Amino acid sequence: MTETEVAVIGGGASGLMASIASALAGADTIILEHMDRVGKKILATGNGKCNYTNEVQGLSCYRGENPAFAVPVFRQFDQKKTVAFFREIGIEPKIKNGYYYPASEQAASVLDVLRMEAAYTGVKEIVSCEIKAIKRQGDFFLIRTGTGDFRAKSIIFATGLFASPKSGSDGSALPYIEHFGHHIIDIVPALVPLQCRQSFFKMLAGIRAEVSIRLYINGAETTRERGELQLTDYGISGIPVFQISRYATRALKQKKQVYAQIDFMPDWSFGEVNDLLKLRFCMNAHGKDASQAMIGLCNKKLAEVLLKEAGIDLRIPSKKVPEKQLTRLTKLLKDLRVDITGSKDIAQAQVCAGGVDTREIDAASMMSKLIPGLFFAGEVVDIDGICGGYNLQWAWSSGYVAGSHAGEYAHPGKKAHRKKRGNYDSN
Repeated sequence: MTETEVAVIGGGASGLMASIASALAGADTIILEHMDRVGKKILATGNGKCNYTNEVQGLSCYRGENPAFAVPVFRQFDQKKTVAFFREIGIEPKIKNGYYYPASEQAASVLDVLRMEAAYTGVKEIVSCEIKAIKRQGDFFLIRTGTGDFRAKSIIFATGLFASPKSGSDGSALPYIEHFGHHIIDIVPALVPLQCRQSFFKMLAGIRAEVSIRLYINGAETTRERGELQLTDYGISGIPVFQISRYATRALKQKKQVYAQIDFMPDWSFGEVNDLLKLRFCMNAHGKDASQAMIGLCNKKLAEVLLKEAGIDLRIPSKKVPEKQLTRLTKLLKDLRVDITGSKDIAQAQVCAGGVDTREIDAASMMSKLIPGLFFAGEVVDIDGICGGYNLQWAWSSGYVAGSHAGEYAHPGKKAHRKKRGNYDSN
């Protein structure tokens, strides 16, 4: 039996931060990770460059049944403290349009300095450690694993959900969390491509376009985004799609009707587009057919699909296209409806929506309201962020708060670690 004060279950972004914060609070701390090394998911973030935070912050960047839950967490460890913390342990930021990356542009740098800081503060990593059981035993938690048993005064679940199971987030900890009486908000893919019903997507695969996209659930507009859309053989992808996907996937799970409307000319009004088409097809036709009249306006394959959807023969002289069909073509350019039928597999999602119900967690400490000494951090909690470094910011903030309070809970009044705290920990 190995004795410790704080056991962090999961060695991802939030788990590493929680372990460091716990050790800084003076607690003997271990990380129990079921993969063969910690931090695997960090290596894949930001296409290997690790977009670790964003200077633009606000509640609109975070989602969940109760996004405001995150406010007390960020008050304790916000974006500025995050940047200061990483600077102190070795990460000099490179800022691109508000997005923060390590100056090395290597996600491995972020993982390396976190592991070094964890080691420096006395955190012990135990990898390839498969959890078999967790139960409360008096004032302690008994954790049975394939590599031995551990007893801790407090534990932190920092296990993630189902996104990226190859890196360790496989949902295997959820039964233990539920065993303690906690409820799990339905888990669905978020930041994930969406599948569509229309057959024409097979012709559009590979096309990118700057669009505005609106999501409708049971006929009501739910959210809208703008950015570069990626058309695929199965549907739609790209950042604006990722931003709306959590609403689509949850609605689909609830058996609701979901569709999106895509505006391929978001800077033009309907009337302006309609006038432009009349100009191109009639006054400036110059002998072109309908297909040729669209050249230079949008991608050729997209133009052909839209013409067909508008009922316009591609080879008909453009001057002979009836005004009614040009109006129909305008509507397709400004308001193409695509029916959402699903998403790519949850394993392909960058993050999940859902998780431990925040009503059962104290936002000031990240401790369970049901079980004293039980804490949560990161994606396992029902808070998820939009694209742009927000999910990592939640990992850092919630991890730091959970770790600090778990350390203090496990050994109140114990002298903090010998390491002098930096500006990131000033109040």
